[in-house]
Amino acid sequence: MRKTLGWLLSLVVLIGTMGTAGFTAQAATAAGPSAATDIKDEILGIAGMSLIEEKAYPGYRFFVLNYEQPVDHRNPSKGTFKQRLTLLHKDVSRPTVFFTSGYNVNTSPRRSEPTTIVDGNQVSLEYRFFTPSRPDPANWANLDIWQAASDQHRIYTALKKVYKKNWLATGGSKGGMTATYYERYYPRDMDGVVAYVAPNDVVNKEDSAYDRFFAKVGTKECRDKLNAVQREALVRREPLEAKYAAAAAENGWTFNTVGSLDKAYEAVVLDYVWAFWQYSLLADCASIPAAATASDQEIWDSIDTISGFSAYADQGLETYTPYYYQAGTQLGSPDIKQPHLGGLSRYGYQPPRNFVPRDIPMTFQPGVMADVDNWVKNNANQMLFVYGQNDPWGAEPFHLGYTVRDSYVMIAPGANHGASVSKLMDGEKALATQKILQWAGVAPTAALADAGRATPLAKPDAVLDQKDLEREPQLRP
Repeated sequence: MRKTLGWLLSLVVLIGTMGTAGFTAQAATAAGPSAATDIKDEILGIAGMSLIEEKAYPGYRFFVLNYEQPVDHRNPSKGTFKQRLTLLHKDVSRPTVFFTSGYNVNTSPRRSEPTTIVDGNQVSLEYRFFTPSRPDPANWANLDIWQAASDQHRIYTALKKVYKKNWLATGGSKGGMTATYYERYYPRDMDGVVAYVAPNDVVNKEDSAYDRFFAKVGTKECRDKLNAVQREALVRREPLEAKYAAAAAENGWTFNTVGSLDKAYEAVVLDYVWAFWQYSLLADCASIPAAATASDQEIWDSIDTISGFSAYADQGLETYTPYYYQAGTQLGSPDIKQPHLGGLSRYGYQPPRNFVPRDIPMTFQPGVMADVDNWVKNNANQMLFVYGQNDPWGAEPFHLGYTVRDSYVMIAPGANHGASVSKLMDGEKALATQKILQWAGVAPTAALADAGRATPLAKPDAVLDQKDLEREPQLRP
């Protein structure tokens, strides 16, 4: 549902002159029966909704919930599973933000940036097939972007009866992809979409954009320093793999899925440069050792800190099996040339198939991402894409065509995978904030008239506003 706001501007100005008494009366009416009914009772009155726990947080109610979903939305008779979600409740008179990371849900109270901007409620959803939100038995053919979008649509439809004000979809990285796919399949649900650092791998086998990115990102000095450490880790493969074997024995790591310790070791090393730019800043290059004079331990520590040697052990891969399955069936995955490694690489960038247990069948569907890309390029309406200048995943971004409406792509200078509206240049930050407020239906009159006066409506909160951009091992968005 999209609101055409141009003709409303003069009406908004008029309403703003009516005085606080009229506004208070309208707000009381909008609150409706919720003023007398406990919000928990309303939520649990939704068929299929159940409570896991409620956690206290000042100024909010926070619920961890399960919602019963069809395993296959095309064939609901094939059974159901419980999908975990959280609800950060502010007030039914406020807008609601639908957030997903595209992975597991965080069961602690958190606000995404759009939620802070609009001072709203937030529904956060765990992506299907990430445990415990996995059908049993698991038919992996039911893990695709349409089924996941249908999960969101069904939850939105249920909760819209309680939260009747405007809704925005958001998420970062795979969550930004998820918000975009939801919009593609259910474009009438949301009033706006804010997708952060969302990769757009339209043609899986065409990855030259990544090669061009790594040839110019940061400074030559930093690129050379990182490349030298990565190369040195392969030159010293024998002693460092001995350390890896010792660490595996100590921690109980096994390598059945990837196939061998050697394959796992190289996968970690090949992630090193990518992972640095994904999670670090140019200034962090000062912490990278000089490869020529570094000890084995210094090389090990740098690779482990940035890539993580546990990443491709069975124990590190298990949580992310649903992601690698999707990367190998629909999303695509990057494959870059690394000429500085010479002939030292034995396997190159390994495909997602290597990171999914062999008893799970996988077949790539090449037209899925092209369909989403084409839809966004031609039909985006009230969508905002935010990227970081130095984030590798932004090398293949979403693009907007001439027929889109009120939609934007913005790039935060010098930012990594943690790019946000707050990190944009001042003019774009103001415009983005104005648009988010406008789409949510809560833009003050001054902000509608002048984007420079658009600011977040909620007060900062050090706990709620934690970014949760933890350094995640493995080559994943």
